[in-house]
Order: sequence, then C-alpha cells, then structure tokens
Amino acid sequence: MGDEVRAWRDGRVGRIVLDRPRALNSLTHGMVLDVRAALEAWAGDDAVRVVVLTGAGERGLCAGGDIRAFHDDAKEGGAGTRAFFRDEYRLNALVARYPKPYVAVMDGITMGGGVGVSAHGSVRIVTERSVVAMPETRIGLVPDVGGTWLLSRAPGELGTHLALTAGSMTAGDALLCGFADHFVPSARLPDLLTDLTDSPVEDVLARYAEPAPTAPLAGQRAWIDACYAADSVEEIVARLTAGGVPEAKQAAEELAERSPTMLKVTLAALRRARAHGSLEESLTQEYRVSCAALAHHDLVEGIRAQVVDKDRNPRWSPSTLAGVDERTVSAFFGPPADGDWSIA
Repeated sequence: MGDEVRAWRDGRVGRIVLDRPRALNSLTHGMVLDVRAALEAWAGDDAVRVVVLTGAGERGLCAGGDIRAFHDDAKEGGAGTRAFFRDEYRLNALVARYPKPYVAVMDGITMGGGVGVSAHGSVRIVTERSVVAMPETRIGLVPDVGGTWLLSRAPGELGTHLALTAGSMTAGDALLCGFADHFVPSARLPDLLTDLTDSPVEDVLARYAEPAPTAPLAGQRAWIDACYAADSVEEIVARLTAGGVPEAKQAAEELAERSPTMLKVTLAALRRARAHGSLEESLTQEYRVSCAALAHHDLVEGIRAQVVDKDRNPRWSPSTLAGVDERTVSAFFGPPADGDWSIA
C-alpha cells in the first residue's frame, strides 16, 4: 500500500481507509490500484468475511478523482488520465461484483469517483452528514464511474435532473434514488464498525440502521418528471423556464452555466444507459465518452475555471446549445483514438 490508502484486517473485517484528508480523499491512480490490490487479496481469504470502506478525516468519504491532475495531463495529451479511467472503472466493476459483503460508509462528501467506490457496493450507508453527487457537468465532463447506470435507474427523471444540474443528494435523496441502502447516524458509526469485527453484517445493521430521513427530491417529482422527460436539452430548458415553478427556474439557470456540449452528451449517455443490461456495459460507454471529453476544450476550461484559477467563469466552446449538433454528440460514443476498451 502507498501512503494514501490504509488496508488491514481487523477481526473478520478487511478495512480500507482512503487517507488523503487534506484533498477530501480525492483518488489518485495509485490509490485506485491499492484499493483494487486489497480487494483482490481478500477475495480468496477465508479470514476476511466482510470489507469496509471509509474515508479519513471528518469531511467525507471521497470528493472524486484528482481533477487538477486531469487538467495538467489533458494538456499533455491525456495518456495518464486515460489509464486512470481504465483502472478506476475496472475497480468500480470489481466493487459491484465483489464476492463478500462490501460495506461503504458514505459519511460526509461522497462525489464522483467517491460514488464509484461506494454506491456499487452491496451495503451502502449514509448519515445525516452525507452529501452525494455526480458533479461532472460543472467541470465540462460527463457522469462516469458507473454514474450513468445509477442515475438512469433513479425514479422517474430524478437522475436526469441530478446529472444535468450536477445537483447534490441528501441522505434521504440518496436512499430514494438508489445510491444507498441504510441510514445510520454518524455518532453511531464507531460502534457499528466495532461490532462488524465479530458479528454478521445483517445483525449489525438491524441494531444500528434507522428509518430513512425525508428526501427533499421526493416533493419535486412532479415538475422534474414533466420537464426532464423531453427528448432534448433545449426542450428541457424550455419546460423548466415556462413551468412557473421557482425550483424549475433555478434549475434552468444552473443549466445555463454548464457546458452545452457536455449537457447534450450527458443526456444522450443517460438515455443509452437505460437500455444497458449491465453496469459493465455502462462503464464501457463511459470510457469512450470520458476519453472524448478529455480531448475536448471544455474539460480543461471547466477545471481551470472551477479549480485552477477559480474565477467560476468558464468559456465553453461552443457557448450555446444551438451550436452543438448531433454529429458532435455522436462522436463521443465512438471508440477512443488509442483503441477501444471494454470490461463487459
């Protein structure tokens, strides 16, 4: 293990801690490889009955991938980031099909790549501090790490709304949208983790899990379903603007700040993911789309505006939805220039 992932056996539990708290445990390539190595080692170890993933520090499990590194690498051709994507998505698939209970504690900020290493697990715990999101469109990217698979299966059009706006979910929302399974108050997590060392997962959950808190998104279903069922981003924006609902108007304003290209590609990716038969199929599609995004102007520009210069004023190209044609969108779903890749 490197310095940014701690992995050890604690009784019957294999513990993995993402240990980069000053960066909100954002994933580096080395961290991805270390987590995978631990999971592979424990898969055949009879002494390990359950795996538990947590994040170091008090702020969250994981804020995603190291996007500043993406920015720098993209300007040099992006080979390192493409390799990161390949290994990250393989890890996401491994989490989803892991042969033992995989308990992900999604306490605090859990976004992007953090969702990828947690929300595909078999036991997903949220707390009152959880903030769960796929924020990729904020930086000129498209939801990945299996996010299109999860979002496309959320009730109604909630996933479309969350994907396009890069909106956040509370614990209740994450449970409603299928990103989590159980609610446990954060104060009870230390005892829960201790009990897992000598008790079956289902027994421990029965002692600590509490009823799901209110999901704010549940009360927004009517206008979200009506607006986001449209077949184009332009029509979605028109419906949001014309509906007379303050929250819908706010959503339209948020979409106006996103990359027009990535909004259209995101909508196409979600619609295609609805027809996929497996997470692996969605991950394969996401690899194609992510590689194409890596070569597009808007990713470097979006990260520059949000993370590097922090002026919050990205200059998208094209700057309008009308400037993005279907041929441009379709090109994102073709094989990458360095060869196709599949984990299906």
